[in-house]
This record gives sequence, C-alpha cells and structure tokens, in this order.
Amino acid sequence: HCVRWLNLQEYQSKKLMQDSGVAVQRFYVAHTASEALEAAKRLKAKEIVLKAQILAGGRGKGVFDSGLKGGVHLIKDPAVVGELAKKMLGFNLTTKQTPKEGVKVKTVMVAEALDISRETYFAILMDRACNGPVMVGSPQGGMDIEEVAASNPELIFKEVIDIFKGVQDDQALRMAANLGFKGPLQRQAADQIKRLYDLFLKVDATQVEVNPFGETPEGQVVCFDAKINFDDNAEFRQKSVFAMDDMSESDPTEMEAAKWDLKYIGMDGNIACFVNGAGLAMATCDIIDLHGGKPANFLDLGGGVKERQVYEAFKLLTADPKVEAILVNIFGGIVNCAIIANGITKACRELELKVPLVVRLEGTNVHEAKRILTESGLPITAAEDLDDAAKKAVAAIRK
Repeated sequence: HCVRWLNLQEYQSKKLMQDSGVAVQRFYVAHTASEALEAAKRLKAKEIVLKAQILAGGRGKGVFDSGLKGGVHLIKDPAVVGELAKKMLGFNLTTKQTPKEGVKVKTVMVAEALDISRETYFAILMDRACNGPVMVGSPQGGMDIEEVAASNPELIFKEVIDIFKGVQDDQALRMAANLGFKGPLQRQAADQIKRLYDLFLKVDATQVEVNPFGETPEGQVVCFDAKINFDDNAEFRQKSVFAMDDMSESDPTEMEAAKWDLKYIGMDGNIACFVNGAGLAMATCDIIDLHGGKPANFLDLGGGVKERQVYEAFKLLTADPKVEAILVNIFGGIVNCAIIANGITKACRELELKVPLVVRLEGTNVHEAKRILTESGLPITAAEDLDDAAKKAVAAIRK
C-alpha cells in the first residue's frame, strides 16, 4: 500500500513541533462545539483564534454551507467560540483550493491568538545542488516567498547544513541576525532554528517551512504556521507520523489506485494515459498535448507488474466519464510486456471496452506481447513509437 504525499492538518504539524520543543501558540483540538467552548475557557487567553482544520489553503476567505463566512475567526469572548464552532463542525468549507462542493470540517483548532510585531520566513529543505539540507530565510515573512525571491533576491539568505555536523551555533546565530532578530531575540531565534532542524531530522522531513516565523510584542519568537513535507520512503520508520493521515480528504480514485500499487493523477482532458514511471507519464502527457489532445489523467504502473494490476488500472480508467480514448505507453525494462498484453486483452474482454485503445509497447518480450494483442481479435490500435501513439489517440477521438 503506497501512501503518497502525506499531508498533515495544521494542528498535527503543530503537535510535532511542540514535541520537539519548538515554540508554537498554545492550542487545543475539538471535534464538537462543546469541546471547543471548553477549550476556549481553558486557554484563558486575551484573544482566541478558531480555525477550521482542512488541508486546503485560503481558509480565512472560505465559506461554509451553514452560511458562516470565514474558516478562521478571532474572538475576544470565549463564550462565542461554541456558537461559531457549531456552524463549522459537520459543515462543508469551500475555499479557492477545495473542490466546488467544499470539504467537510470534522475538527477545529482553538488556539491562543498572539500579536505578531514582526514576520520573517524560515525553512529547511532538501536541496539537490547542495546534496543535503539547506536553511533558507528572509526578513520578509508572512507573504509569498516566491514574490520576495523574484523582486528582492538579496533578502533571501541560505545556509548549507553539513549532514554530519548538523546546524552549527554560528550558522543559527547568523541566520537569526539575517532574519532581523536583535538583542536577546537573536539567541532565542537561533535556538528555535536548531530545534526545527532536530524536528526535520527526527520525522524524516523533506521540508519544514515556517511562515511566519515571528516575534511578539512581549519579546517571544514563535512559529505561527508550519508546513511539513515528509519522505514517503521513510514511512516504515515513521509509523506514528503516517498514521495521522486520515485519508478522508484524498481523492477516492487515488486511494483505489493506491490499493493496487498504482499512482493516479487526474487532469481535465479526455485521453487517459497508462504508463510505467512518472517520467514517461510526463512525456506522454506532453506529446498528447503537442498533437492537440488533452490528457484526462495518468496512471503510473511502477515496476513490479502483475496482470491483476493492469486489469484494475483499466477498470479505474474506464470508470471516468471524461475518458474518450486510452493510450497505453509501456517501456518494458523490468516490466514484461507480455504480462501487460495479457492484462490488456483480459480487461478489454471483461470490461467490454467502449473507447478506442492505442497501445505502444517496447522492451522485454515485446514480440510475444504484440502477437498476443494481434491474435486477440480485439479492436486495439498498435503504435510504433510514442509520437505515433499520441497521433493515433488524438485521431481516435476526432473520428
């Protein structure tokens, strides 16, 4: 079972940070309105922030189907928290990043609202150019870091981390200074930077991004929001982290595909692509595009192929009403083309395929595979190479 692109809710990332001694706002998580009210009272804060927990961005400007506007609310009186949570929990929140119907909110975070007197940006990420982790920071935080990089590249600071030595004290202090932390705040920020690196290592992250990495008027350095990306290949070491993924916001087709060790990516065209390997998938999509077609999705078969997988793949692709043609593009190195050919013919027969099918196979056992397809007597269009396959798939739709 492959878990892909583990996405954690905000409160889950905050919990991981807390466990590594990183300074975050005090918070509670609630699943009912009464729990939310209880949490608000327990916080004993001057001001409270109530946030709907879904994976999409743009929550603040989102709208609930209960009529409530905004997935993020600042509240002075804890008594109001219960009322607001009632209009969030169990309702769908639609933001510019969710599907049209929105996403059901099952959890809210009730946190202490802190004033931010200054916002900076800080991240640790894997960088190929440096063969390891790099710290990236900017005194211009709270906004789109891409914009800063484009308009003020001199405000982006980098420190390469030696994987054997970790973050050195002078590096952390230099980064803190570059981020504009002054006096005793500089030491505090450096300490937070080192703890964030400990977290990065501990959870096998590929990225820990804190925006804003801020300071409060009371003189505290706080991580106000964090996005953590994980290395899926480390799942076996990070059982507890991956167990947090509740999967309920994942695309059902993607989940069904994952059951068969297939990777599914949906798009908005009408030609389905069935390939082995992400690189080949990208190339296939590009070439379809080049010939005036539009990919509907791609399904990546990976390496260890069984006939059943091919069958399940076809079942998924034909279930999509947008699909008007299927293009199979398999380059068999570790993959045996004959197994694919058997899978295809079985799927065509059993699923009574209604859409045109163009097949390009190359590599191990390809002659045997082509014989299987030809002798099947099924309406399968064979293609010589990828270019030919794309042309034929696009032509099949235009007929």
